Amino acid sequence: MQTGVRMEKRLLKVLKAVAELKEMTLGDLLEGIVLHAFEANWFPSLRKRLKEIEQFKSIYGMNLEGR
Repeated sequence: MQTGVRMEKRLLKVLKAVAELKEMTLGDLLEGIVLHAFEANWFPSLRKRLKEIEQFKSIYGMNLEGR
């Protein structure tokens, strides 16, 4: 289903980079994150990617501390 969800631009860039790294579509990545969050499992394979995610956050200037 198509949705018009709004998201912070830098967060979207990080998510797209993670999806590309995992050779997934953005939709599949988001669906997996949500489904695992609903199961209180929080996408265990994502833990392995924390370094890459931190690098992407740095590349795209994503800093949530200043929000």
